[in-house]
Formats: sequence, structure tokens, C-alpha cells
Amino acid sequence: MKTRSLVHQAIEPGILYFGTPVVLVSSENEDGTANLAPISSAFWLGWRAVLGISAKSHTTRNLLRTGEGVLNLPSDTMAAAVDRLAMTTGCDPVPAGKLRRGYFHVADKFGRAGLTPVASETVTPPRVAECPVAMEVVVEAVHPVAEADEQLRGGIVAVEARVRRVFVHEEVRLAGTDDHIDPDAWRPLIMSFQKFYGLTPQVHPSTLAQIPEHLYRGPDIDRARTAPEKSATPG
Repeated sequence: MKTRSLVHQAIEPGILYFGTPVVLVSSENEDGTANLAPISSAFWLGWRAVLGISAKSHTTRNLLRTGEGVLNLPSDTMAAAVDRLAMTTGCDPVPAGKLRRGYFHVADKFGRAGLTPVASETVTPPRVAECPVAMEVVVEAVHPVAEADEQLRGGIVAVEARVRRVFVHEEVRLAGTDDHIDPDAWRPLIMSFQKFYGLTPQVHPSTLAQIPEHLYRGPDIDRARTAPEKSATPG
């Protein structure tokens, strides 16, 4: 058996994607069509999501212009569909920076991925039918990243989105409950250093899991219950 080293070594990796869930972001294009783009910098705080994303991306422009979107979470069985969206952009013409990386324009992202759009309840962009989890969101704030650095300023933003609706497939809901996700059934697609992975089974009992989930419920949940249906939303 190989002996594990406990000695740290200084390195300088080009990226620090140690492993986060893939999110397929649905947004509305200026012509009213749907855009769909994968991102892998996202985390949740209560019913808020924070999305790390290029300030110049087509998805970012859509989110900031319309103030709404859908965060679709694919399972690890959907890697091929997600990969078909890699290096595609809704921008036409393709920005120079993306051209250098090999990106190309695709207008019909759902068709490209082979995924099915489903009408949302409270926002205009559609949900992805095949994703086990889909969250309709509205943009609450945009936080600039690296503003103190002259070279990086204006390139990255953290978009704060508030969840209005959470939809799940029945197989990932904990049996016998209305509002709980079964972590043993939920198998998200993970992006780690630009490669796709899934989760292994639980490796150790969690002390934190002893805290009842309802004690984490915040006011955004009550606020979400009063969100207007899409048909009632002006313009």
C-alpha cells in the first residue's frame, strides 16, 4: 500500500475547481427564446443561491436584463447531455475571448443537449424536465469580484439569486415526507477540475445531520409562497 504523505507542497494550479455541483442555468434571450448554459461555481445559503459567473457571458446578461432564471441540477446520469453544451454560447457573434478557446454559437441549446423545456410557474425561462431538481429564481443582487485588481476588475460577478420555487422528481424526495431531499437518492453531477464525477455513498455518519431540518427554515420560504404565478407577472 502506498504511504500517504502528510507534507504540504506549494503549487500554482490554473484553476481551483475542487468539486462543485453542475448547474444548468435557464435564461431568456432578448428575442424571447430560451438559453441554457452549464456553470460549476454555485453554492446555497438558505433559499439563496450565489452563482460565480463571467460578467460578460450571455447567461449573465440575460439574468441581469430580466432579473430571473431557473437553476436546474442534473444528475450524474446526465453528463453526456451537459457535455454537449460545452464550448457553446448563445452570443452571436461569438466574443473574441471565447473564439480563442474554441467556442461556437448555438441558438437552440435545449435541442443541442437533447433536453426538454417545461414551462415554469413564476418565471419566464423554462425548467429542464430531465433534471431531478429545478429552482425558479429571481436576481436579488450582483456582487463584483476582484474589483481591487486592475487586470481582473469587471470580469467576474457573484449573482445572488432568491429561490421562488423548488421542484424535484419523486425519486429524490425522502419517502414519507413532503419537503425533504433524500441524500442517498440524490446523485448530482459534480465538476472537478473540468472533469465529470458523481457522489459516492455516505462515508461517515454526520453529527450535523442530527439537527432537525426545519430549524434551518428562513423567511425566504414564506416569501416564496406569495410569489405571483408567471401569468400574473407584468411584462
